[in-house]
Amino acid sequence: MNATQLARHLEHAVLAPQATDQDLVEGVRQALRWGVRSLVVKPCHVAAAARQLAHSGVKTVAVVGFPHGGQTEAIKAAETRQAVAQGADEIDMVINIGVLRERQTGAVFSEIRSVVDAAEGRPVKVIIETAYLTDAEKRLACRLVARAGAAYVKTSTGFASKGATAADVALMRRILPRSVGIKAAGGIKTYIDALALLRAGADLLGTSHIEAILRDAGSVAA
Repeated sequence: MNATQLARHLEHAVLAPQATDQDLVEGVRQALRWGVRSLVVKPCHVAAAARQLAHSGVKTVAVVGFPHGGQTEAIKAAETRQAVAQGADEIDMVINIGVLRERQTGAVFSEIRSVVDAAEGRPVKVIIETAYLTDAEKRLACRLVARAGAAYVKTSTGFASKGATAADVALMRRILPRSVGIKAAGGIKTYIDALALLRAGADLLGTSHIEAILRDAGSVAA
């Protein structure tokens, strides 16, 4: 897979707690230079990102309930509506992980469905934070995401003790219908990392290391 092909799977993240407006400008520059699929930003940067990426073909993705998922369902829905109003093309939401672990499936389904409804047809990716879940909990989360009508399950925020693994992606792919995609994120720093996750079944990759990954892809292709 060459750099151009790989870039179509990459979502560049500008989500560090200390990220400034200038960091956003640099993130936009990198996203445009490398032609990645999208730029993922914090709520405070959605409007600026959407404005800077307008008509470029690079999507603006807003995070919701980020990074720990502890916000109430109403707050997550409100965050989503605001992001949509400010120009977000897609939403990456974090579920309430503790509620999932307590098997409160109705509550988890409801919050995902509320965000899907608030997104008004825009794709929603649901972050389940696999580092904190057993395999049984990962399977349960995948089933709830699919039933609630979200477009993707996303492995991680990048803020937990570990990120995406090929084993988790493969497990998710076995459970999910083909209509629901997988976004792997967290700890993806090299071309080899990216390829392993795509081969395991990921459709999209979230990373803040697009330049290193795509330079590596270019050198391998050459």
